[in-house]
Amino acid sequence: MSTLSVEMLAAAPAEPITSAGHAQLGIAVLVGIAVIVLLITRLKLHAFLSLTIGSLVLGAVAGAPLDKAIASFTTGLGATVAGVGVLIALGAILGKLLADSGGADQIVDTILAKAGPRSMPWAIVLIAGVIGLPLFFEVGIVLLIPVVLLVAKRGNHSLMRIGIPALAGLSVMHGLVPPHPGPLAAIDAIGANLGVTLALGVLIAVPTAVIAGPLFSRLAARWVDVMPPEKLIPQRPSAELERRPSFAVTVATVMLPVVLMLAKALVDIVVDDPKDHVQRVTDVIGSPLIALLAAVLVGLFTLGRAAGFGRDRLATTVEKSLVPIAGILLIVGAGGGFKQTLIDVGVGRMILDFSKDWSVSALLLAWLIAVAIRLATGSATVATISAAGLVAPLAADMSTTHAALLVLAVGGGSLFFSHVNDAGFWMVKEYFGMDVGQTIKTWSLMETVISVVSLVFVLLLSLVL
Repeated sequence: MSTLSVEMLAAAPAEPITSAGHAQLGIAVLVGIAVIVLLITRLKLHAFLSLTIGSLVLGAVAGAPLDKAIASFTTGLGATVAGVGVLIALGAILGKLLADSGGADQIVDTILAKAGPRSMPWAIVLIAGVIGLPLFFEVGIVLLIPVVLLVAKRGNHSLMRIGIPALAGLSVMHGLVPPHPGPLAAIDAIGANLGVTLALGVLIAVPTAVIAGPLFSRLAARWVDVMPPEKLIPQRPSAELERRPSFAVTVATVMLPVVLMLAKALVDIVVDDPKDHVQRVTDVIGSPLIALLAAVLVGLFTLGRAAGFGRDRLATTVEKSLVPIAGILLIVGAGGGFKQTLIDVGVGRMILDFSKDWSVSALLLAWLIAVAIRLATGSATVATISAAGLVAPLAADMSTTHAALLVLAVGGGSLFFSHVNDAGFWMVKEYFGMDVGQTIKTWSLMETVISVVSLVFVLLLSLVL
Protein backbone atom coordinates (compact mmCIF):
# COMPACT_ATOMS: atom_id res chain seq x y z
CA MET A 1 0.00 0.00 0.00
CA SER A 2 1.49 3.34 -1.01
CA THR A 3 1.82 6.13 1.50
CA LEU A 4 0.46 9.63 0.99
CA SER A 5 1.97 11.40 -2.01
CA VAL A 6 1.87 14.76 -3.73
CA GLU A 7 0.01 13.30 -6.71
CA MET A 8 -3.08 12.98 -4.49
CA LEU A 9 -3.47 16.76 -4.67
CA ALA A 10 -5.30 16.27 -7.93
CA ALA A 11 -8.31 15.06 -5.93
CA ALA A 12 -8.67 18.31 -4.00
CA PRO A 13 -11.09 20.96 -5.27
CA ALA A 14 -9.41 23.37 -7.67
CA GLU A 15 -11.09 26.47 -6.27
CA PRO A 16 -12.16 26.26 -2.62
CA ILE A 17 -15.00 28.61 -1.63
CA THR A 18 -12.65 30.25 0.88
CA SER A 19 -9.07 31.48 0.68
CA ALA A 20 -8.41 30.82 4.37
CA GLY A 21 -4.96 29.64 5.43
CA HIS A 22 -4.23 26.23 6.86
CA ALA A 23 -4.36 27.47 10.44
CA GLN A 24 -7.81 28.98 9.98
CA LEU A 25 -9.07 25.86 8.19
CA GLY A 26 -7.70 23.65 10.96
CA ILE A 27 -9.46 25.75 13.57
CA ALA A 28 -12.64 25.66 11.48
CA VAL A 29 -12.58 21.83 11.36
CA LEU A 30 -12.01 21.56 15.11
CA VAL A 31 -14.74 24.07 15.89
CA GLY A 32 -17.18 22.43 13.47
CA ILE A 33 -16.63 18.95 14.91
CA ALA A 34 -16.66 20.31 18.47
CA VAL A 35 -20.05 21.95 17.84
CA ILE A 36 -21.43 18.66 16.50
CA VAL A 37 -20.05 16.73 19.47
CA LEU A 38 -21.40 19.27 21.98
CA LEU A 39 -24.86 19.35 20.42
CA ILE A 40 -25.13 15.53 20.22
CA THR A 41 -23.59 14.59 23.57
CA ARG A 42 -24.43 17.48 25.89
CA LEU A 43 -27.56 19.06 24.50
CA LYS A 44 -28.95 15.75 23.14
CA LEU A 45 -29.85 17.43 19.85
CA HIS A 46 -30.71 15.11 16.96
CA ALA A 47 -27.69 14.22 14.83
CA PHE A 48 -29.37 15.67 11.71
CA LEU A 49 -29.72 19.11 13.30
CA SER A 50 -26.27 18.87 14.88
CA LEU A 51 -24.59 18.07 11.56
CA THR A 52 -26.50 20.85 9.82
CA ILE A 53 -25.48 23.45 12.41
CA GLY A 54 -21.92 22.13 12.54
CA SER A 55 -21.59 22.42 8.77
CA LEU A 56 -22.70 26.06 8.81
CA VAL A 57 -20.35 26.84 11.71
CA LEU A 58 -17.50 25.17 9.83
CA GLY A 59 -18.14 27.32 6.77
CA ALA A 60 -18.45 30.50 8.84
CA VAL A 61 -15.23 29.95 10.78
CA ALA A 62 -13.41 29.07 7.55
CA GLY A 63 -14.48 32.43 6.14
CA ALA A 64 -16.79 31.10 3.44
CA PRO A 65 -19.77 33.29 2.38
CA LEU A 66 -22.90 32.01 4.10
CA ASP A 67 -24.78 31.46 0.84
CA LYS A 68 -21.96 29.33 -0.55
CA ALA A 69 -21.67 27.35 2.69
CA ILE A 70 -25.40 26.64 2.52
CA ALA A 71 -25.09 25.65 -1.13
CA SER A 72 -22.25 23.25 -0.31
CA PHE A 73 -24.24 21.63 2.48
CA THR A 74 -27.42 21.21 0.45
CA THR A 75 -25.48 19.92 -2.57
CA GLY A 76 -23.76 17.29 -0.44
CA LEU A 77 -27.00 16.34 1.29
CA GLY A 78 -28.83 15.89 -2.00
CA ALA A 79 -26.03 13.93 -3.64
CA THR A 80 -25.70 11.58 -0.66
CA VAL A 81 -29.41 10.87 -0.37
CA ALA A 82 -29.61 10.37 -4.13
CA GLY A 83 -26.71 7.94 -3.97
CA VAL A 84 -27.69 5.81 -0.99
CA GLY A 85 -31.22 6.80 0.08
CA VAL A 86 -33.07 4.33 -2.15
CA LEU A 87 -30.66 1.54 -1.17
CA ILE A 88 -31.26 2.16 2.54
CA ALA A 89 -35.02 2.11 1.92
CA LEU A 90 -34.85 -1.18 -0.01
CA GLY A 91 -32.66 -2.71 2.69
CA ALA A 92 -35.18 -1.66 5.34
CA ILE A 93 -38.06 -3.27 3.41
CA LEU A 94 -36.14 -6.54 3.02
CA GLY A 95 -35.25 -6.53 6.71
CA LYS A 96 -38.86 -5.93 7.75
CA LEU A 97 -40.07 -8.77 5.51
CA LEU A 98 -37.45 -11.04 7.02
CA ALA A 99 -38.54 -10.19 10.55
CA ASP A 100 -42.33 -10.12 10.16
CA SER A 101 -42.57 -13.27 8.06
CA GLY A 102 -40.70 -15.35 10.64
CA GLY A 103 -37.83 -15.91 8.21
CA ALA A 104 -35.30 -14.64 10.74
CA ASP A 105 -36.73 -16.97 13.38
CA GLN A 106 -36.57 -19.86 10.90
CA ILE A 107 -32.85 -19.25 10.36
CA VAL A 108 -32.29 -19.06 14.10
CA ASP A 109 -34.26 -22.19 14.97
CA THR A 110 -32.71 -24.29 12.19
CA ILE A 111 -29.13 -23.49 13.13
CA LEU A 112 -29.70 -23.83 16.86
CA ALA A 113 -31.34 -27.23 16.38
CA LYS A 114 -28.06 -28.51 14.95
CA ALA A 115 -25.72 -26.84 17.45
CA GLY A 116 -24.39 -28.50 20.58
CA PRO A 117 -23.26 -26.74 23.78
CA ARG A 118 -19.66 -26.26 22.60
CA SER A 119 -20.61 -25.03 19.16
CA MET A 120 -23.36 -22.71 20.39
CA PRO A 121 -21.25 -19.47 20.34
CA TRP A 122 -20.18 -20.31 16.78
CA ALA A 123 -23.78 -20.97 15.76
CA ILE A 124 -24.86 -17.65 17.29
CA VAL A 125 -22.21 -15.63 15.44
CA LEU A 126 -23.22 -17.37 12.20
CA ILE A 127 -26.88 -16.49 12.81
CA ALA A 128 -26.00 -12.88 13.61
CA GLY A 129 -23.86 -12.59 10.48
CA VAL A 130 -26.52 -13.95 8.14
CA ILE A 131 -29.36 -11.98 9.72
CA GLY A 132 -27.16 -8.89 9.99
CA LEU A 133 -26.63 -8.64 6.23
CA PRO A 134 -29.93 -6.88 5.42
CA LEU A 135 -30.86 -5.57 8.89
CA PHE A 136 -29.90 -2.40 10.70
CA PHE A 137 -27.92 -3.03 13.89
CA GLU A 138 -30.71 -1.98 16.24
CA VAL A 139 -33.26 -4.17 14.44
CA GLY A 140 -30.87 -7.10 14.57
CA ILE A 141 -30.45 -6.67 18.33
CA VAL A 142 -34.20 -6.62 18.88
CA LEU A 143 -34.54 -9.81 16.80
CA LEU A 144 -31.67 -11.71 18.39
CA ILE A 145 -31.94 -10.70 22.04
CA PRO A 146 -34.90 -13.05 22.72
CA VAL A 147 -32.90 -15.91 21.19
CA VAL A 148 -29.77 -15.03 23.17
CA LEU A 149 -31.64 -14.86 26.45
CA LEU A 150 -33.60 -18.06 25.83
CA VAL A 151 -30.53 -20.04 24.75
CA ALA A 152 -28.52 -18.83 27.73
CA LYS A 153 -31.33 -19.69 30.16
CA ARG A 154 -32.43 -23.06 28.78
CA GLY A 155 -28.93 -24.30 28.01
CA ASN A 156 -27.45 -22.95 31.24
CA HIS A 157 -24.84 -21.04 29.23
CA SER A 158 -22.99 -17.92 30.32
CA LEU A 159 -24.89 -14.93 28.92
CA MET A 160 -21.61 -13.44 27.69
CA ARG A 161 -20.65 -16.64 25.82
CA ILE A 162 -23.88 -16.37 23.84
CA GLY A 163 -24.44 -12.60 23.78
CA ILE A 164 -20.99 -11.40 22.67
CA PRO A 165 -20.93 -13.55 19.49
CA ALA A 166 -24.41 -12.24 18.57
CA LEU A 167 -23.34 -8.63 19.07
CA ALA A 168 -20.06 -9.19 17.22
CA GLY A 169 -21.78 -10.66 14.17
CA LEU A 170 -24.24 -7.79 13.98
CA SER A 171 -21.67 -5.05 14.63
CA VAL A 172 -19.16 -6.32 12.08
CA MET A 173 -21.83 -6.37 9.38
CA HIS A 174 -23.01 -2.90 10.42
CA GLY A 175 -19.56 -1.35 10.13
CA LEU A 176 -17.97 -3.19 7.20
CA VAL A 177 -20.56 -4.62 4.84
CA PRO A 178 -22.97 -2.79 2.52
CA PRO A 179 -25.96 -2.31 2.21
CA HIS A 180 -25.64 -0.85 5.74
CA PRO A 181 -25.87 2.98 5.71
CA GLY A 182 -22.33 3.72 6.90
CA PRO A 183 -20.44 1.61 4.34
CA LEU A 184 -22.80 2.73 1.56
CA ALA A 185 -22.22 6.40 2.37
CA ALA A 186 -18.45 5.86 2.57
CA ILE A 187 -18.44 4.07 -0.79
CA ASP A 188 -20.35 6.97 -2.29
CA ALA A 189 -18.05 9.61 -0.76
CA ILE A 190 -14.80 7.87 -1.66
CA GLY A 191 -15.96 6.65 -5.06
CA ALA A 192 -15.14 3.02 -4.34
CA ASN A 193 -16.54 0.04 -6.22
CA LEU A 194 -19.45 -1.43 -4.25
CA GLY A 195 -18.97 -5.01 -5.42
CA VAL A 196 -15.26 -5.06 -4.60
CA THR A 197 -15.92 -3.40 -1.23
CA LEU A 198 -18.63 -5.94 -0.47
CA ALA A 199 -16.35 -8.87 -1.34
CA LEU A 200 -13.42 -7.54 0.70
CA GLY A 201 -15.79 -6.51 3.50
CA VAL A 202 -17.13 -10.06 3.83
CA LEU A 203 -13.58 -11.44 3.61
CA ILE A 204 -12.50 -9.25 6.53
CA ALA A 205 -15.79 -9.55 8.44
CA VAL A 206 -15.66 -13.33 8.83
CA PRO A 207 -12.35 -13.70 10.75
CA THR A 208 -13.01 -10.43 12.61
CA ALA A 209 -16.38 -11.71 13.86
CA VAL A 210 -14.78 -15.00 14.91
CA ILE A 211 -12.07 -13.27 16.95
CA ALA A 212 -14.36 -10.64 18.51
CA GLY A 213 -17.22 -13.13 18.99
CA PRO A 214 -16.65 -16.74 20.07
CA LEU A 215 -12.99 -16.22 21.01
CA PHE A 216 -13.28 -12.91 22.89
CA SER A 217 -16.46 -14.12 24.61
CA ARG A 218 -14.35 -16.60 26.61
CA LEU A 219 -12.57 -13.69 28.28
CA ALA A 220 -15.76 -11.64 28.63
CA ALA A 221 -17.46 -14.54 30.40
CA ARG A 222 -14.63 -14.65 32.95
CA TRP A 223 -14.79 -10.91 33.60
CA VAL A 224 -18.58 -10.57 33.78
CA ASP A 225 -21.06 -13.18 34.98
CA VAL A 226 -24.68 -12.05 34.77
CA MET A 227 -27.93 -13.97 34.54
CA PRO A 228 -30.41 -13.45 31.70
CA PRO A 229 -32.95 -10.84 32.93
CA GLU A 230 -36.32 -12.63 33.11
CA LYS A 231 -38.40 -9.51 32.47
CA LEU A 232 -36.59 -8.73 29.22
CA ILE A 233 -37.48 -11.94 27.37
CA PRO A 234 -40.06 -10.63 24.87
CA GLN A 235 -42.44 -12.38 22.50
CA ARG A 236 -40.81 -13.68 19.34
CA PRO A 237 -41.98 -11.96 16.12
CA SER A 238 -43.26 -15.17 14.52
CA ALA A 239 -44.99 -16.62 17.58
CA GLU A 240 -48.45 -15.79 16.24
CA LEU A 241 -47.87 -16.98 12.65
CA GLU A 242 -49.43 -20.22 11.46
CA ARG A 243 -46.58 -20.85 9.02
CA ARG A 244 -43.33 -19.27 7.96
CA PRO A 245 -40.86 -19.57 5.04
CA SER A 246 -38.40 -22.45 4.90
CA PHE A 247 -34.78 -22.13 5.92
CA ALA A 248 -33.36 -22.65 2.42
CA VAL A 249 -35.73 -20.15 0.78
CA THR A 250 -35.09 -17.54 3.47
CA VAL A 251 -31.29 -17.79 3.18
CA ALA A 252 -31.51 -17.71 -0.62
CA THR A 253 -33.61 -14.53 -0.49
CA VAL A 254 -31.23 -12.81 1.95
CA MET A 255 -28.18 -13.77 -0.09
CA LEU A 256 -29.67 -12.85 -3.49
CA PRO A 257 -28.46 -9.20 -3.57
CA VAL A 258 -25.05 -10.24 -2.23
CA VAL A 259 -24.67 -12.87 -4.96
CA LEU A 260 -25.74 -10.45 -7.71
CA MET A 261 -23.35 -7.70 -6.57
CA LEU A 262 -20.46 -10.14 -6.16
CA ALA A 263 -21.16 -11.59 -9.62
CA LYS A 264 -20.89 -8.11 -11.11
CA ALA A 265 -17.59 -7.48 -9.31
CA LEU A 266 -16.17 -10.83 -10.46
CA VAL A 267 -17.19 -10.32 -14.11
CA ASP A 268 -15.77 -6.78 -14.06
CA ILE A 269 -12.42 -8.17 -12.93
CA VAL A 270 -12.31 -11.20 -15.26
CA VAL A 271 -13.85 -9.72 -18.44
CA ASP A 272 -13.05 -6.00 -18.19
CA ASP A 273 -14.68 -5.18 -21.54
CA PRO A 274 -17.57 -2.67 -21.40
CA LYS A 275 -18.84 -3.94 -24.77
CA ASP A 276 -19.06 -7.57 -23.66
CA HIS A 277 -22.70 -8.70 -23.40
CA VAL A 278 -22.15 -10.72 -20.22
CA GLN A 279 -20.52 -7.77 -18.50
CA ARG A 280 -23.30 -5.42 -19.63
CA VAL A 281 -25.93 -7.77 -18.19
CA THR A 282 -24.11 -8.21 -14.88
CA ASP A 283 -23.53 -4.45 -14.69
CA VAL A 284 -27.30 -4.04 -14.68
CA ILE A 285 -28.43 -6.91 -12.45
CA GLY A 286 -25.45 -6.44 -10.13
CA SER A 287 -25.99 -2.73 -9.56
CA PRO A 288 -27.01 -2.09 -5.93
CA LEU A 289 -30.40 -0.67 -6.89
CA ILE A 290 -31.42 -3.60 -9.10
CA ALA A 291 -29.90 -6.24 -6.78
CA LEU A 292 -31.77 -4.97 -3.72
CA LEU A 293 -34.94 -4.28 -5.68
CA ALA A 294 -34.87 -7.84 -7.01
CA ALA A 295 -34.43 -9.21 -3.48
CA VAL A 296 -37.37 -7.15 -2.22
CA LEU A 297 -39.65 -8.26 -5.07
CA VAL A 298 -38.62 -11.89 -4.59
CA GLY A 299 -39.01 -11.53 -0.83
CA LEU A 300 -42.62 -10.38 -1.18
CA PHE A 301 -43.37 -13.89 -2.44
CA THR A 302 -40.74 -16.11 -0.81
CA LEU A 303 -41.09 -14.48 2.62
CA GLY A 304 -44.40 -12.60 2.72
CA ARG A 305 -46.60 -14.99 0.78
CA ALA A 306 -44.95 -18.00 2.41
CA ALA A 307 -46.02 -16.62 5.79
CA GLY A 308 -49.58 -16.26 4.57
CA PHE A 309 -49.51 -12.49 4.10
CA GLY A 310 -52.20 -11.06 1.83
CA ARG A 311 -51.88 -7.90 -0.21
CA ASP A 312 -52.98 -5.66 2.66
CA ARG A 313 -50.52 -7.21 5.11
CA LEU A 314 -47.67 -6.92 2.61
CA ALA A 315 -48.54 -3.28 1.96
CA THR A 316 -48.60 -2.60 5.71
CA THR A 317 -45.25 -4.33 6.21
CA VAL A 318 -43.61 -2.26 3.47
CA GLU A 319 -45.14 0.95 4.81
CA LYS A 320 -44.01 0.27 8.39
CA SER A 321 -40.49 -0.55 7.24
CA LEU A 322 -39.98 2.93 5.82
CA VAL A 323 -41.07 4.95 8.84
CA PRO A 324 -38.09 4.16 11.13
CA ILE A 325 -35.48 5.02 8.47
CA ALA A 326 -36.53 8.66 8.07
CA GLY A 327 -34.11 9.69 10.80
CA ILE A 328 -31.33 7.52 9.35
CA LEU A 329 -31.76 9.05 5.90
CA LEU A 330 -31.62 12.56 7.33
CA ILE A 331 -28.50 11.79 9.36
CA VAL A 332 -26.77 10.18 6.38
CA GLY A 333 -27.79 13.11 4.17
CA ALA A 334 -26.60 15.70 6.67
CA GLY A 335 -23.34 13.78 7.02
CA GLY A 336 -22.95 14.07 3.25
CA GLY A 337 -23.61 17.81 3.53
CA PHE A 338 -20.93 18.12 6.22
CA LYS A 339 -18.54 16.15 4.03
CA GLN A 340 -19.16 18.42 1.04
CA THR A 341 -18.65 21.52 3.16
CA LEU A 342 -15.32 20.11 4.35
CA ILE A 343 -14.26 19.54 0.76
CA ASP A 344 -15.48 22.86 -0.61
CA VAL A 345 -13.78 25.04 2.00
CA GLY A 346 -10.48 23.33 1.12
CA VAL A 347 -9.96 20.92 4.02
CA GLY A 348 -9.10 18.06 1.66
CA ARG A 349 -6.30 20.11 0.11
CA MET A 350 -5.12 21.14 3.58
CA ILE A 351 -4.86 17.51 4.72
CA LEU A 352 -2.90 16.60 1.60
CA ASP A 353 -0.58 19.59 1.96
CA PHE A 354 0.23 18.58 5.54
CA SER A 355 0.55 14.88 4.88
CA LYS A 356 2.32 14.76 1.52
CA ASP A 357 5.71 14.20 3.16
CA TRP A 358 4.47 11.75 5.83
CA SER A 359 5.39 8.09 5.72
CA VAL A 360 1.94 7.19 7.03
CA SER A 361 -0.39 4.76 5.35
CA ALA A 362 -3.53 6.44 4.06
CA LEU A 363 -5.46 3.48 5.46
CA LEU A 364 -4.09 4.05 8.96
CA LEU A 365 -4.79 7.78 8.72
CA ALA A 366 -8.39 7.09 7.65
CA TRP A 367 -8.85 4.67 10.56
CA LEU A 368 -7.47 7.16 13.09
CA ILE A 369 -9.75 9.96 11.86
CA ALA A 370 -12.78 7.68 12.11
CA VAL A 371 -11.74 6.59 15.61
CA ALA A 372 -11.48 10.19 16.78
CA ILE A 373 -14.93 11.13 15.46
CA ARG A 374 -16.46 7.91 16.83
CA LEU A 375 -15.09 8.56 20.32
CA ALA A 376 -16.33 12.15 20.19
CA THR A 377 -19.84 11.66 18.79
CA GLY A 378 -20.70 8.08 19.73
CA SER A 379 -22.23 7.46 16.30
CA ALA A 380 -20.65 4.93 13.96
CA THR A 381 -22.63 6.33 11.01
CA VAL A 382 -21.61 9.94 11.70
CA ALA A 383 -17.99 8.82 12.14
CA THR A 384 -18.03 6.88 8.88
CA ILE A 385 -19.57 9.64 6.80
CA SER A 386 -17.45 12.46 8.27
CA ALA A 387 -14.19 10.52 8.07
CA ALA A 388 -14.94 9.37 4.51
CA GLY A 389 -15.43 12.99 3.48
CA LEU A 390 -12.11 13.99 5.01
CA VAL A 391 -10.07 11.20 3.44
CA ALA A 392 -11.85 11.01 0.06
CA PRO A 393 -9.04 12.95 -1.72
CA LEU A 394 -6.59 10.25 -0.63
CA ALA A 395 -8.30 7.77 -2.97
CA ALA A 396 -7.42 9.78 -6.08
CA ASP A 397 -4.49 7.62 -7.20
CA MET A 398 -5.57 4.40 -5.50
CA SER A 399 -6.45 1.19 -7.30
CA THR A 400 -10.00 -0.18 -7.11
CA THR A 401 -9.07 -2.61 -4.34
CA HIS A 402 -7.20 -0.03 -2.26
CA ALA A 403 -10.11 2.43 -2.53
CA ALA A 404 -12.35 -0.35 -1.19
CA LEU A 405 -9.86 -0.97 1.64
CA LEU A 406 -9.97 2.76 2.44
CA VAL A 407 -13.74 2.44 2.93
CA LEU A 408 -13.21 -0.57 5.21
CA ALA A 409 -10.52 1.23 7.22
CA VAL A 410 -13.00 4.04 7.87
CA GLY A 411 -15.73 1.51 8.72
CA GLY A 412 -13.46 -0.31 11.16
CA GLY A 413 -12.44 2.93 12.87
CA SER A 414 -16.09 3.94 13.25
CA LEU A 415 -16.68 0.98 15.60
CA PHE A 416 -13.88 1.76 18.06
CA PHE A 417 -14.77 1.66 21.81
CA SER A 418 -18.48 2.38 22.07
CA HIS A 419 -19.11 4.15 25.37
CA VAL A 420 -21.67 6.29 27.20
CA ASN A 421 -22.36 8.68 24.31
CA ASP A 422 -23.50 5.79 22.07
CA ALA A 423 -27.15 4.70 22.09
CA GLY A 424 -26.02 1.14 21.34
CA PHE A 425 -24.08 1.11 24.61
CA TRP A 426 -27.22 1.73 26.65
CA MET A 427 -29.28 -0.70 24.58
CA VAL A 428 -26.83 -3.52 25.26
CA LYS A 429 -26.54 -2.55 28.94
CA GLU A 430 -30.28 -2.68 29.54
CA TYR A 431 -31.01 -5.81 27.50
CA PHE A 432 -28.25 -7.77 29.22
CA GLY A 433 -28.95 -6.39 32.70
CA MET A 434 -25.41 -5.09 33.25
CA ASP A 435 -24.04 -2.02 34.99
CA VAL A 436 -21.86 0.56 33.23
CA GLY A 437 -18.58 -1.05 34.28
CA GLN A 438 -19.66 -4.49 33.08
CA THR A 439 -20.84 -3.05 29.77
CA ILE A 440 -17.45 -1.41 29.21
CA LYS A 441 -15.62 -4.67 30.02
CA THR A 442 -17.71 -6.60 27.49
CA TRP A 443 -19.47 -4.56 24.80
CA SER A 444 -17.01 -1.63 24.64
CA LEU A 445 -13.96 -3.88 24.53
CA MET A 446 -15.62 -6.13 21.95
CA GLU A 447 -16.16 -3.10 19.68
CA THR A 448 -12.51 -2.16 20.15
CA VAL A 449 -11.39 -5.68 19.23
CA ILE A 450 -13.51 -5.49 16.04
CA SER A 451 -12.02 -2.11 15.14
CA VAL A 452 -8.38 -3.09 15.70
CA VAL A 453 -8.63 -6.57 14.17
CA SER A 454 -10.39 -5.24 11.06
CA LEU A 455 -7.62 -2.64 10.64
CA VAL A 456 -4.98 -5.38 10.85
CA PHE A 457 -6.72 -7.37 8.12
CA VAL A 458 -7.16 -4.24 5.98
CA LEU A 459 -3.43 -3.49 6.22
CA LEU A 460 -2.49 -7.11 5.49
CA LEU A 461 -4.72 -7.19 2.41
CA SER A 462 -3.22 -3.90 1.21
CA LEU A 463 0.17 -5.62 1.07
CA VAL A 464 -1.01 -8.40 -1.27
CA LEU A 465 -3.70 -6.73 -3.41
